[in-house]
Amino acid sequence: MSLDRMDTAILGILQKNGLAKIKDISAAINLSMSPTHDRIKRLEQEGYIQNYVALLDRKKIELGLIVHCQVTLDKQTRNNFSEFEQVILKFPEVISCSLVSGNFDYYLKLVTKDVETYNKFYQEKLAVLPMVAHINSLFVMDEIKTTTELPL
Repeated sequence: MSLDRMDTAILGILQKNGLAKIKDISAAINLSMSPTHDRIKRLEQEGYIQNYVALLDRKKIELGLIVHCQVTLDKQTRNNFSEFEQVILKFPEVISCSLVSGNFDYYLKLVTKDVETYNKFYQEKLAVLPMVAHINSLFVMDEIKTTTELPL
């Protein structure tokens, strides 16, 4: 299915506010409530809308430090990739993990309370993985832009 301008408008509204009411969405796109509801349900069923979530203020829940890690595996084998990915999925500190091309294999984004907490994670969880050869850690000094909105 391809998206028309109303579908795109609905997605834009829901990206800004996942709790937007159907009556408000329908008024914003100038469509009655029933077809608006049907479009939202179709967008959900077809996987355009994957989930609805609450965005938390990480600092208020004592997760003030963001760390980006560049991880290089000792051997680029299918087994090493698979094992690393399975372990990373179990670490709640890791909020994003991407397999990348270039000078390293994985790009991780982590949140922790502080540098000491990250150091403990680094020493006890990440650096002890047998397939990991090198880790480069980058500490975020200030966030200039962070969003979950995709450009439509």
